[in-house]
Amino acid sequence: MTLRYVRVPPGMEEPFRRAEEFVRDYFGRFAHRPEEGALTIGGERYLLVRASALSVEFFNYIRGMYPGLNPKEASNAASSILFDLAHAVGKADAAAFHERMGVTDPLARLSSGPVHFAFSGWALVDIHPESRPSPDREYYLVYDHPNSFEADAWLAKNTPPGATAPAVHTEIPVCFMNAGYSAGWCEQSFGVELTAREILCRARGDACCRFVMAHPARIREHVDRYRAAHPDLFERPRP
Repeated sequence: MTLRYVRVPPGMEEPFRRAEEFVRDYFGRFAHRPEEGALTIGGERYLLVRASALSVEFFNYIRGMYPGLNPKEASNAASSILFDLAHAVGKADAAAFHERMGVTDPLARLSSGPVHFAFSGWALVDIHPESRPSPDREYYLVYDHPNSFEADAWLAKNTPPGATAPAVHTEIPVCFMNAGYSAGWCEQSFGVELTAREILCRARGDACCRFVMAHPARIREHVDRYRAAHPDLFERPRP
């Protein structure tokens, strides 16, 4: 059976097949009762939140709330809040799904994360072949998030009515919640402290939203190595 909701390297497919079936059935138990102010999926309460409110509009709010901060300081504050919030949510969601699925193998625990990510509208997940997820400081993951809700929100905000392309790109990657949630889920799954950094971002004019995930003590090393191995991705002129 071909995977539909996640892309993984050859040899990693099996646990993701089970995860796709489980999460598809879980989201099949969808109940929306607005007369009661309730939305449940798989028996759990869920919330619908506009994507822009947790991305470009949140950045603008922080900039307006703290006028004494320069643009870089305001962006750093907003990005830290969004990353930490998403990291905590990712860990909590992972723990809940691990219990529901009854899985203990780290890769099996990870597998439901990208599928839940897709079904809940964050993004698709495409894991690259050079990834080496392991339950120690050697953990290394390279992955894309096609259709990241954060990148889409920024692009939509910067695209004038009737235009086919944004008039302005951001100067920095903006998918902080995507990075935080994925790192939180994988940290809970593998039992090792993890962080993620977006190295390419569509909202910045790059071809994709690409991330590197690793132990915090190794993240800079891995990012630098990836950039050195793929200079063409980072040295081209931006729009």
